[in-house]
Amino acid sequence: MKDKIRNFSIIAHIDHGKSTLADRILQLTGAVEERDFKDQLLDDMELERERGITIKASTVKLLYKAKSGKEYILNLIDTPGHVDFTYEVSKSIAACEGALLLVDAAQGVEAQTVANLYLALEHNITILPVINKIDLATAQIDKTKKQIVDILGLNPDEIMLASAKENIGIDNILERIVEKVPPPSGDDNKPLQALIFDSAYDSYRGVIIYIKVVNGVVRTGMNIKMMGLDTSYDIKEVGVFKPKPVAIDELQCGEVGYITCGIKNAKEVVIGDTLTAFDNPAPSPLPGYKKANPMVYCGIYPVNSKDFKTLKDAMEKMRLQDASFIYEPESSASLGFGFRCGFLGLLHMDIIQERLQREFDLNLVVTTPSVIYKVIMKTKEKISVDNPAKLPQSIEIDYMEEPYIRAFIIIPKDAMGLILELAESKRGKYVSTEYLDSERVQVVYELPLSEVIVDFYDKIKSLTKGYGSLDYEFIDYRKTQIVRLDIMINGKFCDALSSIVHKDKAYLKGRLLVDKLKELIPRQLYKVAIQASIGGNVIARSDVGSLGKNVTAKCYGGDITRKRKLWEKQKRGKKRMKQFGEVQIPQEAFIAALKI
Repeated sequence: MKDKIRNFSIIAHIDHGKSTLADRILQLTGAVEERDFKDQLLDDMELERERGITIKASTVKLLYKAKSGKEYILNLIDTPGHVDFTYEVSKSIAACEGALLLVDAAQGVEAQTVANLYLALEHNITILPVINKIDLATAQIDKTKKQIVDILGLNPDEIMLASAKENIGIDNILERIVEKVPPPSGDDNKPLQALIFDSAYDSYRGVIIYIKVVNGVVRTGMNIKMMGLDTSYDIKEVGVFKPKPVAIDELQCGEVGYITCGIKNAKEVVIGDTLTAFDNPAPSPLPGYKKANPMVYCGIYPVNSKDFKTLKDAMEKMRLQDASFIYEPESSASLGFGFRCGFLGLLHMDIIQERLQREFDLNLVVTTPSVIYKVIMKTKEKISVDNPAKLPQSIEIDYMEEPYIRAFIIIPKDAMGLILELAESKRGKYVSTEYLDSERVQVVYELPLSEVIVDFYDKIKSLTKGYGSLDYEFIDYRKTQIVRLDIMINGKFCDALSSIVHKDKAYLKGRLLVDKLKELIPRQLYKVAIQASIGGNVIARSDVGSLGKNVTAKCYGGDITRKRKLWEKQKRGKKRMKQFGEVQIPQEAFIAALKI
């Protein structure tokens, strides 16, 4: 049985045709009937289909009859391609013995192709290179082959050609998977060891746990134990995805599927934990995963404070589906109770925010994203700061450090000047340039993470007309000069608009922010002052003019003292209004602050 199992994933840069290839494999193996078929079948989230990207890894069991006449079980684990979802990719790879490395014939090898290959090599799995989209008029097959050999160091004889869209070469790919990908190792007779590689939440069945059985067998009704948390449960259902969930009696050694135990609390399941039998436990857990470290932090608050409990439940369920997302409660003077959340990058943050709003029908305010700074106090105490409100007074600080990353930027050589200029403007330090072929260059820069998280990737895409790609890795913390930029509206601090910025860029950001807020804050019956300040010193100011009301319109003729009396009365009223009035800041103002 085990000899007939092949566990594989598809890895590639974003938009190289992963989901389309998965669709063709599902059709060819008869896993889905023609009437039920739709494009991007494994991308079952509405958001994935809309944006044309894979966000969540998904798994499906396929039956394939090879040309030799033997029947094989293929477990396909589909993965995302964007740099922000690398954690999802690493989870999938850990549950596989082989991977199809997909490269677009028109785009060639890109930054995330290289990163995903290294991720797969770390796990020591078989790599099968595939050049996709060979039907395109712009396809450069020989050039792409040369890149795969030169940059990725793979064997040219093993490169397969395919067009997932036109259904070319898919048979060949399936045959190669059966031949080259080794069957899973492990033993049915050993004590149970199963790796939890993902999970989801169902309001009827509770937590659905995705597992790969490494040793032993999992059966319905069995009493199991989670080795990390030392908790035990009875299995209510064992099943596989075909691609819809189908209940079966047992999962044998090497198989991939799911179990449910009626767990209602999302915190009781940890991705990377090992399941074992309660009465015959395994001697040690499986290695699990390297912990994902969030790179970007921001505050998420409900617009209506009554929605706080709903938001809390939503966060728990989101954390269950995405172990790289973290959160903790916090409160703000201007926004009330909310959460401080950590993400792997800005797209990750954007996707989580949109999913919370759509799937749980929440109206949210998101504060300016920031990274973790290390503050060394004059007392030599070290503290970590991810929130402008937690930054101590400057007189108490000895010095500060900020995180730096090494960015690998692959671009057409014509755009090199523009990209170097962009990296320099982001306080980047040049490291190296490597010509990948006659048209493409890899530029390596060391950059502060705070400069990369907001719009760096978007700018690379626009400057290279969509042909640039970015991958990055964390290096270390380095000494820096940063300050807290505060925004005051009518003399009151708005902590949700505060941000930590580099000293050299503080004035420019303060000026842009107050000008933008002047456009977005609606006019009141009194003048509203918007000020940007650093350490109590105002560096920029804009005023939102008051709505005019002509109180002397009813006076015709007569003595001027009558008009003066009415003007004085209006002045006193506006002063009182300014003292007690609340300025409502629209959601667009917070979004605009993110983009500056």
